[in-house]
Amino acid sequence: MRADDMRRIALAACCGVLALSGCSTTPAPGPDATQKHGPVRQAPAPITVTRGEFTLPADKLDVWNAVGQIIVNARGVEYLGRAQMLDLYSLRYRGVEFFVLTKAMTAAETGNHMRTRVTATTPAGKPIDSEATAEVLGMLERALPAEVERVRKMQASPKKKPSKHGKP
Repeated sequence: MRADDMRRIALAACCGVLALSGCSTTPAPGPDATQKHGPVRQAPAPITVTRGEFTLPADKLDVWNAVGQIIVNARGVEYLGRAQMLDLYSLRYRGVEFFVLTKAMTAAETGNHMRTRVTATTPAGKPIDSEATAEVLGMLERALPAEVERVRKMQASPKKKPSKHGKP
């Protein structure tokens, strides 16, 4: 046999061993395994909805502005920042950091009525379920209808033009 043939055979054998090693399985634990290591625990189901989220019959921008007005005056809620393009406020309450989001709902979701969903997420964008976020969302749900109306009226009032002093 030539050296090239031997290298090819060795290479093929290595590839075969690697392929077979990737196919190995671990036997399922028998009844003894649970007794030795305790019961098998399943991971909790992932959170899919934020507790306390709600919808409001209002324009997204009006809701976003009203949330800002409420948050800056709320006790214990630390305002970390905001991003109007992302419809969010970054907050911390009771040691929990999260985002409050104001998202316009689609016409298909609302039957062609204007509605905005107010919810919270983790900074990674996943739904969050904590007492802190539920309390903040509850406070917003109670205060937003009146604040949205106040913001609408404030934006609708005519702006005063600055007086031109010194010119006839």
